[in-house]
Amino acid sequence: MLYKLTDENGCTKGETQWGAGVTHGAKGAPDQPLCSDGWIHAYESALLAVLLNPIHANFTTPQLWEAHGRIGIRDGQLKCGCRSLTTLRRIELPPITLDQRVRFAIACTWLICTDTQWRAWATDWLSGADRTAEAAWTAAAEAAWTAAAEAAAWVAPAWALAAEAAARALAAEAAEAAAEAAARAARAAAAAAADIDFLACANWAITDKPITELYPENDRPN
Repeated sequence: MLYKLTDENGCTKGETQWGAGVTHGAKGAPDQPLCSDGWIHAYESALLAVLLNPIHANFTTPQLWEAHGRIGIRDGQLKCGCRSLTTLRRIELPPITLDQRVRFAIACTWLICTDTQWRAWATDWLSGADRTAEAAWTAAAEAAWTAAAEAAAWVAPAWALAAEAAARALAAEAAEAAAEAAARAARAAAAAAADIDFLACANWAITDKPITELYPENDRPN
């Protein structure tokens, strides 16, 4: 089963109308990259579709559809492309809170971040011991500084964005920014490491389980 996100009118890109039993085919050649008219975007997880919406289509009031198609190209687990896609029926969006988006950002970042201070902040945030904006922004700044000092520019976005999402989540008016930061953390983590299981991260994020449930102690990097 695949999943397709559309706007509140069942459209994508303002003109392609989807609905129950509607099929569309890609107009461009298949030798093009995923983000082109050679492919129709879809997701293999309803959770990831919603979590990653801010960095993909960024629909304000999205609709979610179960869909069918043959996957011909993938951007890891983040999204996939089909030459032809059929939307079968509209389904309810998975309810995802801001806290769960922050958990997702931390989960995506955890394996590529061995910085002791960042890990301490993330552990405190997850346990509820310290969820202050000050602590989150400090963690973001320290992550960026450490990455710069180590000449590892690819690390900074994922570390910092996970903390940024937490900081922004404290303000109701920053809900969109927090959601975007969490999604961007996943994209940055994907660029940094190919072995992150984003679907497992998403499924863990909507629970209240500790990080050790996702990453057992003996599997953590030193």
